[in-house]
Amino acid sequence: MGEIRRAADGRRLFSAVFNLAVRAGQLTTKPYVPSVKVDNVRQGFLTMADVEAVAREIGADLAPVVRFAALTGWRKREVLSLRWRQVDFDAGTVRLEPGTTKNMEGRTFPFTALPPLERLLIEQRERTDEVERITVAIVPWVFHRHGEQIRSIRRAWNAACKRAGIPGAWIHDMRRTAVRNLERAGVSRSVAMKLTGHKTEAVYRRYAIADSTALAEGVEKLARLHAEEPRERKVLPLNGTITAQSRHRRVEGG
Repeated sequence: MGEIRRAADGRRLFSAVFNLAVRAGQLTTKPYVPSVKVDNVRQGFLTMADVEAVAREIGADLAPVVRFAALTGWRKREVLSLRWRQVDFDAGTVRLEPGTTKNMEGRTFPFTALPPLERLLIEQRERTDEVERITVAIVPWVFHRHGEQIRSIRRAWNAACKRAGIPGAWIHDMRRTAVRNLERAGVSRSVAMKLTGHKTEAVYRRYAIADSTALAEGVEKLARLHAEEPRERKVLPLNGTITAQSRHRRVEGG
C-alpha cells in the first residue's frame, strides 16, 4: 500500500512538472503520465475488547487517547489537539470548534450520556490537576505526556497492537469501531454523523461495517418477527344477528 501511494504521489509530481514546462514553452505538449489506482478503502475495525487490549499495552499516557477515539469516532488529529477549554463538565459536553475539523464544521459530543467516556474525562482531569500541581504550570491539553502535548502515537500504537495480538491494525480503525457501535445501538444515521463528523452518508456507509455477530443478531430479530406473525389467516364468520339483518335488507330491496 505504501508503494502504491508513493507511485500516485510521484505521478502527481511529474504531471505538475510537465504542466509548468508546457506553460514555460519548454515543451509543446504534455507527455502522457499513466494513472495509478489507489484502493485505500479500509474494511477493518476493532472490537471493544481489542481496544482494551491495545490500551493496556500502550501505556498510561496513551491509553485514554485510544479509548476516547474508539468511543467517539473522532479523528486522531482531533483527539490529540483537544484542549480543556473544549470540555464543559457543567454542560456535560466536549466540542470541536468550527474550522478545526476536516469538514470545517463544529461538533458536540454529550459525554455524560456515555458513562465510560464521562469516567475517562473525569480521570484525565484529575490526572492533569496532579501534573499541574507538581509542575506549577497550566496544562491546556486533555491528552498529554507529563503536561506536554502528544503529537504522534503511531510507533507506540503499532508496538501495542503487536503485543495485543492484532498486528496491522490502524489507528483510524477505531473510527470504524465507533460507527459500527452506533449502528448496532440503533442510533439514526443523521445523529451518528453529527457525533462522528461524517459530512456525507456515502462516506459514513463505508464505515458502517457489520461483522458476523451483527448479522446474526439481525437474523435473530427477523426470526422473532416471523415467530410473532400468525401462520394462517383467520377469517371470522359474521354473527347471526348481522347475517339475518343483512339477509332481510337484501330481500326488502328486491
